[in-house]
Amino acid sequence: MNGSVNIIETRGLVRRFGALTAVDRIDLDVPAGCIYGFLGPNGAGKTTTIRLLLGLIRPDAGEVRLFGKPLRGFRRESLARTGSLVEQPSLHPHLTGRENLEIVRILRRRPRKSVDKALAVVRLEKEADRLVGTYSLGMRQRLGLAVAGLGDPELLILDEPTNGLDPAGIREIRLLIRSLPGELGMTVFLSSHLLSEVEQVASHAGIVDRGRLVFQGKMADLAEMKGPGLEIRARPRDKARLLLAEAGYESVERDDGALLVADADEAAAAALARRLIEAGIDVSHLALRRATLEDVFLKMTGNGGERSSS
Repeated sequence: MNGSVNIIETRGLVRRFGALTAVDRIDLDVPAGCIYGFLGPNGAGKTTTIRLLLGLIRPDAGEVRLFGKPLRGFRRESLARTGSLVEQPSLHPHLTGRENLEIVRILRRRPRKSVDKALAVVRLEKEADRLVGTYSLGMRQRLGLAVAGLGDPELLILDEPTNGLDPAGIREIRLLIRSLPGELGMTVFLSSHLLSEVEQVASHAGIVDRGRLVFQGKMADLAEMKGPGLEIRARPRDKARLLLAEAGYESVERDDGALLVADADEAAAAALARRLIEAGIDVSHLALRRATLEDVFLKMTGNGGERSSS
């Protein structure tokens, strides 16, 4: 397919659970041949959106289009061209990796050679005849990707594929995902709450917060949003944040407790330092630095804290 064609499109997509709006008028545009990172804090609406894309739940409003066709009228045809891994892979531990794939191959009516190819893609050929119960978590996740990619689907949808993995396992999955568009021509839609992981593999990104899409574009466009910033460590932190807000500066709190202030120059830094100290706030660190992608992400999503929905 031409790279200008959108493999996934949604328009005005809405999904509610009682009084909670988990997906709020989302318009996705996912070009063919890209790795699209779907980013957001835990509970921002990522998994619900993926379930809508796969037809596992129905929207309350709006439309999903896969391969240029509405999902509602072409669900079977569209999903036959789509592979997915949502949450943990469903595997049979008492069977070998090859046998797990063979079951799926028969159900999907794929050719016999597709099993060997799927094992090769995830680099499990040597472990194919071991019982899955003896696999490490990383190996199980790779086998789950093999199941999702069995038969070379044109679209691969992955929900938090590195969750629970150690650094070595994360690196393996990252390298594997990065290779898919070039080697197999797949479009990859990858959800994650970890910007550091997505920015190493994705060419495009969408950022969702509280069910709403707050950014969509190329990763390069996101990088261009970086600007001057101020990093502050102060106690009491809540009092410092309130004072910053009164001074007209929005701040976000990083996981390590540092406060990040965007668009603050040297003069602003000096003025804020003086105000904090005069207010009796202990300032242990205050430094100007260029904002990172993480800063941009945190600003778009508040503090990136836990949410009640997914």
